[in-house]
Amino acid sequence: MAVSRRDFLKDSSSCAAHLALAGLLVPRARWMNWLRDPAGQVVAQEKFGRLEKVADGVWALISDPLSGDRTTLANGGIIAGKNGVMAIEGFFMPKGATWLAEQAKSLTGKWPTHVVLTHYHADHVNGLAGYATGGPAPRFLRTPVTQDQAITRNQPADSARTDALRAAAALAEGPIDLGGRKVRVTNLRGHTDSDSVVTLDDPQITFCGDLVWNGMFPNYVDAKPSVLATSVTSLKRKGATYIPGHGAVARDADFDRYVAMLSSVEEAARKAHKAGTPAADAANAFTLPPSLGEWTVFAKAFFERAFSAWYKELGA
Repeated sequence: MAVSRRDFLKDSSSCAAHLALAGLLVPRARWMNWLRDPAGQVVAQEKFGRLEKVADGVWALISDPLSGDRTTLANGGIIAGKNGVMAIEGFFMPKGATWLAEQAKSLTGKWPTHVVLTHYHADHVNGLAGYATGGPAPRFLRTPVTQDQAITRNQPADSARTDALRAAAALAEGPIDLGGRKVRVTNLRGHTDSDSVVTLDDPQITFCGDLVWNGMFPNYVDAKPSVLATSVTSLKRKGATYIPGHGAVARDADFDRYVAMLSSVEEAARKAHKAGTPAADAANAFTLPPSLGEWTVFAKAFFERAFSAWYKELGA
């Protein structure tokens, strides 16, 4: 299937389209280093991704968006306490949410009691209704922005997803007690106008949503870049484990490399904007410094999207 650059920029409004196009543009061999080394024991493996144990009672779903299977597309995970189990993300298809719920049941003995949505993009929300298949519907947690945008923007329209979003509880900042384990949810901005992150303090683990990407150039479709940089910086905790929205589980060095990559884009965009260079031309000339290592960059369109976001903020 051929997807033109013009059609992609016009029609793609979420990370789902970004990753779907990735499967058409990037040779799978470029993913192999990214896929080869799990952060912990792999407890379940599917074509669309793998579930890794990253700590006692904590598992990360690392999705493979280039497999051709769009069941999940985004990363997510499971956090278990004595009385409750939290699932993170609604994924792209309902069967992705059902699969994660079934894994939670198998690993913990409990169907998820809570589901946190980090933001409204389709690959994180569209499969939400799948959590009600095979077990009791959990308590869905979302911000008002996530609810409104997912209902009005995400395609294809789906009444089950809309009903689940309308019934979801507003997400207030603060701890959620799962029984012997408190999970902190913080509402930030930057990737979109509403980006929630889920944090454990012992051990130090943060599910970052799409504020953080590891080894993959991020999607700036709804980003405000300066706010993104501030939010990302606020997540840094020495020695922590980071579950990015896309890419492998990240440690300190990975996190620092991501911050440096964002800074590289900012520096180039500010310089080009000051010089009066059109965003498309500046993006076409841009390359990531070799010192940042290898990043999967699906097409020059993604650089253009990043530069356009910076130009919008800088007053282009």
